[in-house]
Amino acid sequence: MRLIGIDLGERRIGVAVSDASGTLARPLKTIERGPSDTEAVERLNTLVAELAAEDGVGFVVVGVPTRLDGSSSPQTVRTKAMVALLSARLTIPVVTQDERLSSREAEERLSVREKDWRKRKAKLDAAAAAVILQDYLDARDRSLSGQSDEEGD
Repeated sequence: MRLIGIDLGERRIGVAVSDASGTLARPLKTIERGPSDTEAVERLNTLVAELAAEDGVGFVVVGVPTRLDGSSSPQTVRTKAMVALLSARLTIPVVTQDERLSSREAEERLSVREKDWRKRKAKLDAAAAAVILQDYLDARDRSLSGQSDEEGD
């Protein structure tokens, strides 16, 4: 079952999707946030419903920004409010993932293949969503492999 990753930005929302096995994340698209949080949630709800109808979606992973020391920022509060709105609107579970430095990592990855910063900028939000989703998938896999190792002992 596929998972969806979301990077909630001030102006744009990056969206990523995993493969059917839930192993690899890839950037999907960037959507405009719209004038209100409610409109942004409706746009995401429509997109998630379309993806769920096509491929089936297990749940949504939303990146939550924090400061480097892990403390909350004003953006953390706004993102958590959006997560609450999204959770209330979607019919599938919504989980959160720490997104510290995801945009920087996405920018570094994009710069390897694309030298034009304008083209990179257009792809950055979806690439950041893919980093967030991949971090979640990797952490989940580590947690699952740790459980099976302990069970085998």
